[in-house]
Amino acid sequence: MKSPRNTVKRKMSPGPCLLHTVPNMLRLPGTLGGCERASSNQNIRHRMRGDQVLWVPGSDHAGIATQAVVEKQLWKERGVRRHELSREDFLREVWKWKEEKGGEICEQLRVLGASLDWDRECFTMDAGSSVAVTEAFVRLYKAGLLYRSRQLVNWSCALRSAISDIEVESRPLPGCTELRLPDSPTPVSFGLLFSVAFPVDGEPDAEVVVGTTRPETLPGDVAVAVHPDDSRYMHLHGRQLHHPLTGQLLPLITDCAVQPHLGTGAVKVTPAHSPADAELGARHGLSPLSVIAEDGTMTSLCGDWLQGLHRFVAREKILSALRERGLFRGFQDHPMVLPICSRSGDVVEYLPKSQWFVRCREMGDRAAKAVESGALELSPSFHQKNWQHWFSHTGDWCVSRQLWWGHQIPAYLVVEEHTQGDTKDCWVVGRTEAEAREVAAELTGRPGAELTLERDPDVLDTWFSSALFPFSALGWPQETPDLAHFYPLSLLETGSDLLLFWVGRMVMLGTQLTGQLPFSKVLLHSMVRDRQGRKMSKSLGNVLDPRDIISGVELQVLQEKLRDGNLDPAELVIAASAQRNDFPHGIPECGTDALRFALCSHGALGGDLHLSVSEVLSFRHFCNKIWNALRFILNALGEKFIPQPAEELSPASPMDAWILSCLARTARDCERGFLTCELALVTHALHHFWLHNLCDVYLEAVKPVLLHLPHPPGPLQVLFSCADVGLRLLAPLMPFLAEELWQRLPPRPGGAPAPSICVAPYPSARSLEHWHQPELERHFSRVQEAVQALRALRATYQLTKARPRVLLQSSEPADQGLFEAFLEPLGTLGHCGAVGLLPPAAAAPSGWAQAPLSDTVQVYMELQGLVDPQTHLPRLAARRHKLQKQLDGLIARTPSEGEAETQRQQRLSSLQLELSKLDKAASHIRHLMDVSPSPGEL
Repeated sequence: MKSPRNTVKRKMSPGPCLLHTVPNMLRLPGTLGGCERASSNQNIRHRMRGDQVLWVPGSDHAGIATQAVVEKQLWKERGVRRHELSREDFLREVWKWKEEKGGEICEQLRVLGASLDWDRECFTMDAGSSVAVTEAFVRLYKAGLLYRSRQLVNWSCALRSAISDIEVESRPLPGCTELRLPDSPTPVSFGLLFSVAFPVDGEPDAEVVVGTTRPETLPGDVAVAVHPDDSRYMHLHGRQLHHPLTGQLLPLITDCAVQPHLGTGAVKVTPAHSPADAELGARHGLSPLSVIAEDGTMTSLCGDWLQGLHRFVAREKILSALRERGLFRGFQDHPMVLPICSRSGDVVEYLPKSQWFVRCREMGDRAAKAVESGALELSPSFHQKNWQHWFSHTGDWCVSRQLWWGHQIPAYLVVEEHTQGDTKDCWVVGRTEAEAREVAAELTGRPGAELTLERDPDVLDTWFSSALFPFSALGWPQETPDLAHFYPLSLLETGSDLLLFWVGRMVMLGTQLTGQLPFSKVLLHSMVRDRQGRKMSKSLGNVLDPRDIISGVELQVLQEKLRDGNLDPAELVIAASAQRNDFPHGIPECGTDALRFALCSHGALGGDLHLSVSEVLSFRHFCNKIWNALRFILNALGEKFIPQPAEELSPASPMDAWILSCLARTARDCERGFLTCELALVTHALHHFWLHNLCDVYLEAVKPVLLHLPHPPGPLQVLFSCADVGLRLLAPLMPFLAEELWQRLPPRPGGAPAPSICVAPYPSARSLEHWHQPELERHFSRVQEAVQALRALRATYQLTKARPRVLLQSSEPADQGLFEAFLEPLGTLGHCGAVGLLPPAAAAPSGWAQAPLSDTVQVYMELQGLVDPQTHLPRLAARRHKLQKQLDGLIARTPSEGEAETQRQQRLSSLQLELSKLDKAASHIRHLMDVSPSPGEL
C-alpha cells in the first residue's frame, strides 16, 4: 500500500514489456505523478510500437497505516479499542474496511486511464503473496540470513509496535519547542538541555555535571562517560559516582566516542534507550536497564514513585526530585533532532526487544557492487552516492511488527524448551506448523506430538512482502510461465524517497532468492507537492483526489470528505481552513487528459513537482484547442476525402512543407523524450506543435486557401497527416481525447484500420525524416518575426478592422527570396492586406509606419486613409500618460526586499520601449494629413 509511482517495466523488441505498480491501498498520495508520467505513457507507447505489454496492478497492505486507520475508525464509530476485540474479530474489521475503502486506489487508476491487466490484480495479503512471504522467510532463515535477537528497535508507544526507519521522521528543533503528543495530558517541551550533577564518591564537594535532553531516562543510567584525553576529568578516571536519584554507585568510564567539546564533556550512559549508548555499553560490558515500557510508561525498575507514570509526566517529577536534592544545575535551549513516529505523531523511543532480524551486510554488499559495476543503473546518477553510503552503513533489518494486520511470522516457540547447551528460548521456523514441529522434534530429540508450539504473534514488516513483489507477482516460488518470460525486469520507476527502503530491499532479496537482479535500471522521479511546495498531507487539507480534479467538486463536498475522515478535531480545523483558502469555489472540472498532461509536463528527475489546479485547468483549455482544431480539419476534409499513404505525401507549398517539417521534428523530440524518460520534453514538443505550429500558424494560414472550391488537395492531405500523426503522438499522454478524435478520422486506404489508437502504430522519427527541413524552419522563423512586428504595429495604431498594405525591404538578396515564398501567409497571419517587396535601393514610403526586423530588414505598413488623427492622437496620448505614470512610479519606488533587480530593470526597459513606440506612432499620425506618394509611384 505505497503509491502508484512505483512501476517496473521489461522491454523486449519484439517481445514483452512488463510494468508493475505497488500502490498503497489507503490513498493516492503526492507521488501520483510517477505512475502516470512514465508507466501509463510508456505502456501505451510500447503497445503502439507492437511490443507485448503487461502492466500488473497491485497494492501492498500497509500494515501500520491500515491498522491505525481501522483502529481510529473503531474508536470513532463504536468507542472500541483493538485489544477489546479478539485478533480474528479485528482482522475481520480490517478486511471489511479493505473491501469498502481499499478499492479506491484502483478506481482512481481506472479514471486516470491507466492501462492495466486488471485480471492479474494482486494484493500482498492474497494467498499467492502469502505463500511467497512464508517461503522467503524460511529460505532466508535456513541460509543464516534471518535470526532472532534482543536489540534496540525504533518503538512507537502509541502504536505499541516497532517501526521501520522510513516511518521515523527526523524533526529538527531550533530550541525550546512545545509539542502535543498522543496520550500525554499536557504539551511537552523539547529542545532543552538539562544539567544534572552526579556526586563523586568519597569527595563530598566534587561532582560531574552531565547534560541530557531526556531526563526521564535517568533511572536507566548505568555509567557516566568522558573522553580519556579530557584534562578536566583525568583525576577522576576509575572513580565512582552516585546516581542523583537512587544514590547507587556508577562507574566513570572513558571512551573515545565521547565528544569533549559538547556540553560539559561528560555524558550519561543509558544503553537500554539510546543506540549510541548501547554500542558504548557493549564495549564496556555494561548491563542495560529498561525503564520505559511498551506503552510509554515507566517500569518497575524506576521504583514505586515513578512506576506506571507516563514518561513525560515522570520527567517533571524527576526534575522536581533533582531540585529538592540540590542536584539540578539548570537548563538551556538546545537545537536537536527529535525522532517522531510519522504514523502516530508520538516521540519514537529506542527499546530493547526480542525481534526477528535480516542480516544485511552480505546482501547489501552485493547491492552496492551491482551499482558500482554498472549492472544496476540509478537515474539520476546522483542517487548512487546515497545508495553506496546507505549500504556501507546499514545495520540488520528488524522485520518484526507488533501488529495484527499483516503476515504472521512463520516462527514457533517451543514452550519450556531451550536450545541445547543454552538457556535461550527455542524457536523453530517452518512453512506450516507441521513442518515446524518436525524441526522442533529433531532439535529437541523429543517426539513432535509431545511438544507445545506457540506461533510468534507478531507480523512481518510490510516492506518485507513489498520487496518480493517483482517476482512474487509473477508466481514465485512456483516456476510459472510468467516468471520465466518476464523476470528479471529491466526498469523500475519509483519515488526517490523509496530508493533505500523499497528499492534497496528488492535488490537484496531479489538477488538472494532468485539469483538475479530484479531489474537493471531504476528511474527515480520527483515528489508531487502542492503549489506552495508543501508535502501533501490530510492534516494540511491539501491532498488532491485525482477524481476531484478530473470531474470537479464543490467546496462543500471537499469539506464533507475531511469530516468523514479520521482527522483529530484540532487537525480537522486546520485542514478545513486550509482547504477553504486553497479552493474557495471548489475545484473546477479539468478532465483526465489535462491532469495526465500536467503531471507529465514537469521534469520527472531532480526537484519536487509543485502541482496546482490552475495549471491543470490551463491544459484543459489546451484540450479544447485540440478538439476545435480537429473539428475544423474534419469539416475541411468532408465526407469523401481519401487519405494518401504518408510516404506518398509531397508538400505542394512552402507552408505545407513547413508544418510537415514541424511534425517530423515533434516526432523526433517525443521519441527522444520517451527514450530518456524526460516526459517534460514530450509534453513541451506536443504542446508547441498543436498550439503554436498547427493552430496558431498553419490552420490560420490555410483558411484563405480552403475558401477556394474545390479545395486544393495538397493542404487537405497535409491537414489529415497532421491530425493522424499528431493524435498518435499524443495518445500516450492524452489517451481519451486522442482516441475520441482519431476514431473520427477517415481511414487510410488498404489494410484493416486499428481498432484503437492505443494499438495503432506509434510514429517513428525515422519514418517521417523525409519531411524534416531544419533550414526551412529557420527561414520561417524570420517570417514569424515579421508577423509579430505587423501585429505590434496594428496594435500600436489600433487598426482593429482595417487590412493595411505592407511592404518588406531588405538589403540582402537572400532575404528577398525568403520572404517572397511566404508573402500570402505573411499577410494572412499579420491580418494585413497585400504584402509586397520594396527594392533594396528604394526610398521608404512617406507616411507609412515602420518597424525594423533586423539590421537589414524593415517592415512598412500603410496608414493613409486608415487612421483618423483626430481620434487616434488623443487615444495615444491617454495611453502614453498611463504608461508614463507607471514608469515614474517604478523609478520612485524603493525596491522591496527580495525583489530581483533584473526583473525591475526588465520592467523599466519594457515601459521605456513602449513609450518610444507611442511617440513614434504619434509622429507618424501627425504627418498623415500630408500627401504621401503611393508605393506604385516609388
